[in-house]
Amino acid sequence: MKIAVLGTRGIPNRYGGFEQAAENLSMMWNILGHEVTVYNPDDHPYKDKTWNGVKIKQICSNEKRFGVVGTSIFDYLCLSDALNQDYDVVFELGCSASVFYQSKNKRDFKIITNMDGLEWKRSKWNKITRKFLEYLEMQAVLKSDALIADNPGIQDFLKNKYNADSYYIPYGADVFENPNMKVLEGIEQEPYSYFLLVARFEPENNIEMILDGYIQSKSKEPFFVVGNYKTKYGNVLVDKYKKYPLIIFLGSIYNFMTLNNIRYFSKIYFHGHSVGGTNPSLLEAMGCSCCIAAHNNAFNRYVLGEDSYYFNNSNDVAHIINSYAENCREYYVQNNKIKIKINYNWKSISKQYLEILINH
Repeated sequence: MKIAVLGTRGIPNRYGGFEQAAENLSMMWNILGHEVTVYNPDDHPYKDKTWNGVKIKQICSNEKRFGVVGTSIFDYLCLSDALNQDYDVVFELGCSASVFYQSKNKRDFKIITNMDGLEWKRSKWNKITRKFLEYLEMQAVLKSDALIADNPGIQDFLKNKYNADSYYIPYGADVFENPNMKVLEGIEQEPYSYFLLVARFEPENNIEMILDGYIQSKSKEPFFVVGNYKTKYGNVLVDKYKKYPLIIFLGSIYNFMTLNNIRYFSKIYFHGHSVGGTNPSLLEAMGCSCCIAAHNNAFNRYVLGEDSYYFNNSNDVAHIINSYAENCREYYVQNNKIKIKINYNWKSISKQYLEILINH
């Protein structure tokens, strides 16, 4: 079967969850004997035509120039190219090309859409952009051959709002088994002597709430923040916390082994994401044996259950830091690793996707 993967910022991953999914799924589908092509924007630093057996096709991207509209233009150009190929299935990650799905009738292939996590609800968008993104979501529901939700909360939303059925398939992660303390020399820390947050700098990820709670706790252990802070909102946060020397912004870390080690040896890993479904960085933290404190919402609770601290505000964050207990850590960590091995392993998930791509 010939499969095209559209809707990402390209592989190998240098951005986020969709790109990590595209990496893992395309590679495993290729191993299983399918011909897979991933569409990359032309500004992606990886320029080879294949990656681990997966074909790479570069398409002109206007995202940096036009923002969310540029993303839709890029996805339209990808879909237009796909119309001229002989793919059996187009797997769309997200809804940004959905307004153009009607053109797929020119060729007899299926479009399967992963609906993502309610992108139009993100606070970073203005009112007009939110309406546009909500419209794209509706178009994807109406025109896709099948919908995939990565969290039962998204599944419920699609059913309640659109009366649309969807398949639940989560993202995946691997259990990190080979920690190396030498990596900590780069941040000059001992194991379990620092707090950590890994996130995009967006308001709904509650970075400010978490850091305010850390300051309230009066902890003398440092707090590391991983993510690209060279954004408008990132600049605001860096300026706000510049007088607190124990809050350290590390920037983006693209070396997965380095990031996994930093996660593994953290004392508490804070996960502030409050919009969307099953967040890939949360699964990765679980696989890295992190003791997790998560924002208290239905998406995070579905994944973590009782195996996490939860917070609703900065006071809760301060209390978690000051009441940390080693026995809770071990209990939470072991249970979450079991979840990754059983419920969120990429090998099983890739086969679940493939069954829908083939049989729907």
